[in-house]
Amino acid sequence: MKRMRRWVSGWILAGILAGTCPGAAIRAWASEPVLVAGSGMAEAVLEMGPGQRGEDQVTGDREMTAASSNTQAGPDIQAPSAVLMEASTGQIVYEKNGDEPRSPASITKIMTLILIFDALDSGRIKMTDEVTTSAYAKSMGGSQVFLEEGEVQTVETLIKCIVIASGNDASVAMAEYIAGDEKTFVDMMNERAKGLGMTATHFEDCCGLTESKTHVTSARDIAMMSRELINRYPEIHNYSTVWMDTITHVTKQGTKEFGLSNTNKLLKMATNFQVTGLKTGSTSIAKYCLSATAEKDGVRLIASIMAAPDYKARFSDAAALLNYGYANCRLYEDKEPLTLPGMPVENGVDDAVELRYEGTFAYLGLHGEDFNAVERTLKLPESLQAPVEEGQAAGVVEYHIGGEKLGELPVVTAGSVRDAKFGDYVKKMAGALFMEEKGAKEGMGETDVNHVESQAQGGNEMEGTGESEESRGGAGEGTEEAA
Repeated sequence: MKRMRRWVSGWILAGILAGTCPGAAIRAWASEPVLVAGSGMAEAVLEMGPGQRGEDQVTGDREMTAASSNTQAGPDIQAPSAVLMEASTGQIVYEKNGDEPRSPASITKIMTLILIFDALDSGRIKMTDEVTTSAYAKSMGGSQVFLEEGEVQTVETLIKCIVIASGNDASVAMAEYIAGDEKTFVDMMNERAKGLGMTATHFEDCCGLTESKTHVTSARDIAMMSRELINRYPEIHNYSTVWMDTITHVTKQGTKEFGLSNTNKLLKMATNFQVTGLKTGSTSIAKYCLSATAEKDGVRLIASIMAAPDYKARFSDAAALLNYGYANCRLYEDKEPLTLPGMPVENGVDDAVELRYEGTFAYLGLHGEDFNAVERTLKLPESLQAPVEEGQAAGVVEYHIGGEKLGELPVVTAGSVRDAKFGDYVKKMAGALFMEEKGAKEGMGETDVNHVESQAQGGNEMEGTGESEESRGGAGEGTEEAA
């Protein structure tokens, strides 16, 4: 009976302690790694569609990210849907109805810009290419730069019109130039969105002007495509930070300048961080939307706002989220990783292969972690078996603080090694024998030279001896003569 009382008392005490000290448990749970991104690994994951990753994996990623965001209450904002994301890792810092599908209005143009820069990156188009405005592109209403049918502008000029002035006509002109027609371009947009894992997104035009209720995305998806744009094509900031610019219309009516004014008023607001973009949007259905990007102390944040009640609210909400993020976030990046050794290869035509890191390790701390205490551990196998492909997984570097794992960075092969065939082994043996024989001959040659030198020295000594004898003989003759 006494043993039973002690057992019950122990459980009661444990329950009291657990109830009064939940902080440690919460901190331990919240400090679990949420997402490790090196630009290579995370991008590779995001570029695969749900069919490649598996629907369960996509769901698991979202649940994990949502769990991490719930560790911080965040500011009170007016918009019904919002997300705050860190750009390097893709980690969600705050969300409010982040997966709710809504009309994005001109935020749609972020995906249009991704495809434009994709085409530039692949070499299919150039900044200096001239684009002719069609009658259809000219007919776009809403925000526009008033392109005329037949008017010719360069790709770079149209990018300015899209980013700075949110020109619907410029967006359609570029869509037609890249894909031939807007519908084909929109299909490309949806395919690209699928590849990024934007599961709440469906586009029906390239500029967001449509009032279709099935042209939708979510705050999380906006953050995801914004991250893709600024990470893959950081040159976008050359345009998204411009407050005012001008273009020149050259038409049948003559030549005239047209002023471009940035619709992102956050660029002119007083902030303690640097605003770097990115895109606004508003229609009667979408209300007021914004994807705001900013940077401070090496930390890049993305605040996506959807359906704010007025244009002031979207900017104040974004500023509140960004201020909250910079007050709580610290980023660790391993910019000087451990030196990698060569990896031995078994049964290959080469005996070793070089290694490289797959991207850069980054970890976003939300709980005041001491990054000076980060410990790195390189974990590699003793060797790899041929054949070895370039980019093949070869190990990892693990990162810990105080015994807690922050994440890991993949190590991959920097080259390839073909498996050795019978002929390769014969060549190796022949090469080894040749080198051995060559070494022996070189050793023999040195011996022969020494022998010759020795003989030469001996001959000189004998010659010297003969001279002595002749000298002695001469002396004898002289003696005989004297006698």
